[in-house]
Amino acid sequence: MDGLADILSHEAVIASLSVPNKKSLFQNLATAAGRIVPVDPRHVVERLVERERLGSTGFGGGIAIPHGKIEGLTQVVGLFARLTQPIDFAAIDDLPVDIVFLLLSPPDAGVEHLKALARVSRRLRDRTLVAKLRGAGSPDALYALLVGNEARDAA
Repeated sequence: MDGLADILSHEAVIASLSVPNKKSLFQNLATAAGRIVPVDPRHVVERLVERERLGSTGFGGGIAIPHGKIEGLTQVVGLFARLTQPIDFAAIDDLPVDIVFLLLSPPDAGVEHLKALARVSRRLRDRTLVAKLRGAGSPDALYALLVGNEARDAA
């Protein structure tokens, strides 16, 4: 398991999400996650808010990777969203966020959760990729960008 394709499905890519703030973002992402995996969106929002209290998951460059461990999940699940307007995220560099990769993991997925987090952050530190994500037109194009280069990168 080393690619984003293991944790990200086509239906988990949102090409243009319009939200006014972080709380609304979490509610929208939790609802979207609830359509993909059997999770209670309210529980997801609670976990994400709890995690943000420890420190912002906005890691700079307009990118955030909110994450949490959720009861009922059997594997790590990702959800990608590109925001139509950047929102304040209290990120490390104080820049507003417009690229969001939500990671949800089973409560006992210690190593898998950390590996997935590392994989996502490694992909999203690629400035060329992020520029392409910001310019992509459709969910299909975003999905292809996120998972498409992995085979080449691994070789």
